[in-house]
Amino acid sequence: MDIFLIKATQLILAFAILVIIHEFGHFLFARIFGVRVEKFYIFFDPWTELFKWKPKRYIGGFGKTKRLKNAPADNEVETGEAGPVEVDYTEIKDSAYETGEKAKKKKKSFWGDTEYGIGWLPLGGYCKIAGMIDESMDTEQMKKPAQPWEFRSKPAWQRLLVMIAGVLFNFLLAIIIYAGIVYATGEKYVPVNEARMGMSFSGEARKIGFHNGDIPLFADSEPLDNPGEARMKMVQAKEVKVLRNGKDTVGIRIPEKFIFALDEEAKSDTATISFMAYRIPTRITQVTMGEGAAKAGIKAGDEVIAIDSVPTPSLDEFLVALRGHENETVRMTIVRGEGQKRDTIIASVPLSGTSKMGVGLEVDPSAFFKSREIRYNLLESIPRGIEMGTDKLTTYAKSMKMVFTKEGANSIGGFGSIGSIFPEKWDWLAFWNIAAFLSVALAFMNILPIPALDGGHVMFLLYEVIFRRKPSEKFMERAQLVGMALLILLLVYANGMDIVRLFK
Repeated sequence: MDIFLIKATQLILAFAILVIIHEFGHFLFARIFGVRVEKFYIFFDPWTELFKWKPKRYIGGFGKTKRLKNAPADNEVETGEAGPVEVDYTEIKDSAYETGEKAKKKKKSFWGDTEYGIGWLPLGGYCKIAGMIDESMDTEQMKKPAQPWEFRSKPAWQRLLVMIAGVLFNFLLAIIIYAGIVYATGEKYVPVNEARMGMSFSGEARKIGFHNGDIPLFADSEPLDNPGEARMKMVQAKEVKVLRNGKDTVGIRIPEKFIFALDEEAKSDTATISFMAYRIPTRITQVTMGEGAAKAGIKAGDEVIAIDSVPTPSLDEFLVALRGHENETVRMTIVRGEGQKRDTIIASVPLSGTSKMGVGLEVDPSAFFKSREIRYNLLESIPRGIEMGTDKLTTYAKSMKMVFTKEGANSIGGFGSIGSIFPEKWDWLAFWNIAAFLSVALAFMNILPIPALDGGHVMFLLYEVIFRRKPSEKFMERAQLVGMALLILLLVYANGMDIVRLFK
């Protein structure tokens, strides 16, 4: 239960941040162009809300509203951005703005004419922009004459900027996060060509031609360096070239649906490697007193090279060889010391009921191979953040074509799948890395030309710019309804697939 709460908290926090930034993009550009934003909500608020607040006017939640001190009296006429507004605080509703000279004498409020709130349904968020057909489906407002402060009254280029602002802000957020990460921590990794023992590959990878010990060199003629980026480039490539046996360059064809085979393999309880991992020696870093290793005389710094005469040159092979020896005593061949003073020792090690022997193991490749460490100052971190954000966006876009295959449709997941990628223990570095990736994904998904998404509005605005005429409001209303229905069906399907997987 604790793990579930940690993952759920990270998911909701990340989602809230992404929604705020996305909707703030719409809000900011709308207000810059003088468009009134009636509501700014984190999460949806059907029927009621958790919290709502309108500056200098009212505060409330759960359907109740309290007028703030010094707020205008009931039915008192206030001046708004474009003219006087008659406010009935009995119901706390703003009537439509009217034009008037009095408004021109009063300083415009950038923030004060919007109701800010938190909904109870954490499936997104929204800005209710005056004079726009959106998820609020406020058709009554659209029946009234267009007003100069409404979205529909603004030039097409301004409306276009308002609509792409959310996507733009999500992408900028990812860049800022990546830049912040590399500025704070730098980058440290072992280049794949420095892995002298090569890589260990999963069963599915070996099926298509990879061999344990291969050193990846190129993915579709693109040199491979950073292992985190190399994995995805290799999976999406048509051909990967590897160095085999230290001398032969071998080309391996990557099947189009290879990524789905890896995904299924990763869900297996017996999977020890996700596609590929560095082959590193099995080095003991600590020994627990009273456990099997301590009883056998094993010390920190020892390296295990065989179990019961079965060679285990790498850590992954050592872990596989341990299986099936529960509550048994195994003979381990140990190498102790460095350089010419290395001694070979045979130790009889009793294992526990889970094949454990009470040791810590070195898992950092940089402890064995030459690593690369890059530090960034503030100015250097910005272009690196842009590079990382662009690379993630390109990779995500390439992977989307797989969604339209049978395997891709079966792999779609909802909030459960998204939540599962967060770590079981709170890790701020991992959290921000995942949040940045989700921000890129949200930006890409929102720009798709589907009615009800930002991309749908952009598509109709581009039509207007090209053909110099707007689609009819009735058409826009119907398109919005169709788009919302499609999104709801997709949401139900994705989260339904999560439930189905729980019972598999």
